[in-house]
Amino acid sequence: MEGYKNLLNKKGPEKRLLIPLKKRAGRGLQGTITVRHKGGGGVKKLYRIIDFGQDKVNVPAKVVSIEYDPYRTSFICLLQHQDGEKRYQICPHGLKVGDEILCAENAEVKIGNRIKLKNIPVGTQIFNIETEPGRGGKLVRGAGSSARVIAQEGKFTHLVFPSSETKKVSGECYASIGQVSFPEHKFIVIGKAGTVRRKGKRPTVRGTAMNPPDHPHGGGEGKTPIGLKYPKTPWGKHALGVKTRKRKKWTSKFILQRRSKKSKK
Repeated sequence: MEGYKNLLNKKGPEKRLLIPLKKRAGRGLQGTITVRHKGGGGVKKLYRIIDFGQDKVNVPAKVVSIEYDPYRTSFICLLQHQDGEKRYQICPHGLKVGDEILCAENAEVKIGNRIKLKNIPVGTQIFNIETEPGRGGKLVRGAGSSARVIAQEGKFTHLVFPSSETKKVSGECYASIGQVSFPEHKFIVIGKAGTVRRKGKRPTVRGTAMNPPDHPHGGGEGKTPIGLKYPKTPWGKHALGVKTRKRKKWTSKFILQRRSKKSKK
């Protein structure tokens, strides 16, 4: 973050594009905990309304500022369109204040422009990708991430994602050109436990440090093994090496090649 101090806006966010979010701390509608290890986080922050769909087609926009967003890993940029409306968008790496970008079916292939997949050349880096036409960008939105166009086949465009998975997506879907900003995010050192607590993450206790009624790994004298053939979750299910994807998920037919397994170093 230190190297981006001169790049980021210091005047504060656009007030019309801010909304408060109620803290639910991993709790469901009944108020019971449905996701563990969430809560606290004493830092107050307002949510920035991001335009993932960019439905202003053929309306040029100028980059007014590049800003920090507490709710995401990447930076965001404030765009002012020719009709005067301002909107936030995920900022691509290399975009500068004063640049002009365009969302169109077949615009120039340059950083920040949003184009239909069928009109993007093979080998181009893209992000904020739609899965269904008109539904807004859903894929590749994290800091430093990007997918790559590898083929155009009929009505579909073949993409390689950061996970190494290869998918085909409808050529009528929109995607933004470039790579998501702040690729150095993965090198950030947290430094202390308090920083994690301020982000709303509570401590995680090891299963082996619990008692037998609380976890399958619990019990025993001193630092003993778990005493099981395979590690389990607190609810007794397999913890490692189990497929969690639904077998009949409707998007499975679009996967051309599954993600490759990471080699052990």
